Amino acid sequence: MSLPLEGVKVVDLTTFLATPTTGRVLGEWGADVIKVEAAKGDATRTNQAPVYGIPDYTDEENLSFDVANMHKRFISLNLKSETGAEVMHKLLSEADIFITNTRTKSLAKMGFDWETLHAKYPRLIMGHGLGYGKKGPEKDAAGFDVTCYMGRGGVFGTTVDADSFPMIPTNGYGDFQCSMFLCSGLLAAYIAREKTGVGDYVTCALEHGAIYALSVGMISAQYGNKYPKSRLEVNNPLNNVFKSGDDKWVVLCLPEYDRDWPRVLKLIGREDLLEDADLASIDAVNNKGLSPKVVKVLDEGFAKFTRDELLAMFKENDMPCEPAQTPEDVYKDQNAIINEYIKPVHYPKGDRWCPTAPVQFELNETAELKPTGMLGSSTEDVMRDLGYTDEQIAAAEADGSVCGARSLDELLGR
Repeated sequence: MSLPLEGVKVVDLTTFLATPTTGRVLGEWGADVIKVEAAKGDATRTNQAPVYGIPDYTDEENLSFDVANMHKRFISLNLKSETGAEVMHKLLSEADIFITNTRTKSLAKMGFDWETLHAKYPRLIMGHGLGYGKKGPEKDAAGFDVTCYMGRGGVFGTTVDADSFPMIPTNGYGDFQCSMFLCSGLLAAYIAREKTGVGDYVTCALEHGAIYALSVGMISAQYGNKYPKSRLEVNNPLNNVFKSGDDKWVVLCLPEYDRDWPRVLKLIGREDLLEDADLASIDAVNNKGLSPKVVKVLDEGFAKFTRDELLAMFKENDMPCEPAQTPEDVYKDQNAIINEYIKPVHYPKGDRWCPTAPVQFELNETAELKPTGMLGSSTEDVMRDLGYTDEQIAAAEADGSVCGARSLDELLGR
């Protein structure tokens, strides 16, 4: 059985995380993805310590680059040179989809902006990962996940506990979400192109992705449900986080407060409160400002049990309660492993876990995750596919128009 996107050709001119991961997912689903890099390489090949906290990475094991760039072929072009630009245009002339997160102003200088490409290749679909959007004075401003998505998009200010500091997310938290948003738009455009013969310009801005993800807050804040919240003053104290007696967090989600309040009291041994009419009604809890009192009762009750005991007793009563897991916990989560939400990548020094694309198909198995290649590892093969002779390839490498395979040691000068 062929993969869903087998036969689809994608040209990938991306750096860092959000839009490169769009290419990784398209490749995971069967597309032939050719990533174009400058001679210095995508910064995520060589700049991992500040992003991932990984001090030692090699050509043999560079998972922090692989996670956004698996399932691709890698070529290196100097797009400012005549030959490099020529190779790029040949690739685009044969491609179905072009993805990039290069700023629009820079694309226009090189002749790879939407207007120019659409005039030359009307069937080509262009996917553009942006920080702030394609309109307005900030359309060409520099932007990253932490500033555009987490900051400007409202995540930091909304999800912070009002009694504490903003969350400290892993890098790329919004990037990886927006990569899937852009994927969905590109595939919708592909279906439309097959009907009309005309490609479209598909964009996803990090700020937009965050605002969409915060839809409940965006809507409810207009009706007086202000953010940020304190865990002591949430709308429903049974949708909250609690610390167990062994100092571990659990997450409880019981949206039907009035129905479940008596059940929770019995589990934590507080039947003495069953007759308190105010605490039994979510309307009374909110109207009389009793949420802090309810949370205190729950905090004291949950602290009587270990996390495992809490999880077991809530599960036995079919009441959703889960651990607030860390990555180390997820590596051992049998549900994540059985369902292949994480899969091993085989490296010479041992396997490492890596998340898979969060969409699965019944007719195809989840793709095997394989380490990526070196910068320019497919330059010569791709150029041969485009009709260049070995002599032309050698000349292009000699004058710096293209770059063949280069190791990390060369890129880092070590």
